[in-house]
Amino acid sequence: MRAPIGSFDNARPAADCLELLTPPVAAAVRGWSGDIPADQLLFVDTDPAIADTAVFTERHGAELLDQSANCVVVAGRRAGETTLAACLVLSRARVDVNGAARRELGARKASFASMDTATAETGMEYGGITPIGLPASWPLLVDSAVVDTPWVLIGSGRRRGKLIVPGKVFAGLPGATVLEGLGV
Repeated sequence: MRAPIGSFDNARPAADCLELLTPPVAAAVRGWSGDIPADQLLFVDTDPAIADTAVFTERHGAELLDQSANCVVVAGRRAGETTLAACLVLSRARVDVNGAARRELGARKASFASMDTATAETGMEYGGITPIGLPASWPLLVDSAVVDTPWVLIGSGRRRGKLIVPGKVFAGLPGATVLEGLGV
């Protein structure tokens, strides 16, 4: 099937591609119970060498910059305690870590988590971290612009492959809070 966005001719339901997903993402897709039917979670196979946003959009269409989102792991610290959370913003934006994210986490200080921490705690590959399949106890901060986007391209848990899902899916994920101004 043709994907609803981008120049991908071979989109398939993610549930048909579980072997191409990391275990936590595959488990989330397998046990999907969101308001959007699971068959609307689509997988497109892509070259891992071009997984980074700038190169990816150059190859598959500049319009994807407004239709894709990046998921980053942040660490909020307060009184010796660290809270890990994920932030999801459109690819053309950057996460307001020291403003919106820090305030929402109630942290005194916030920063991007190290690559080792992000990959170890999510069970996903760096450059492919996705909000689908994150630890259920984590806060997931989602910029409202992502939810308002009809179809969104996100990581699949690996650098190889992407998921395309309706933007409104993200508001219903475990731990999700939709925020205005998370992406600046």
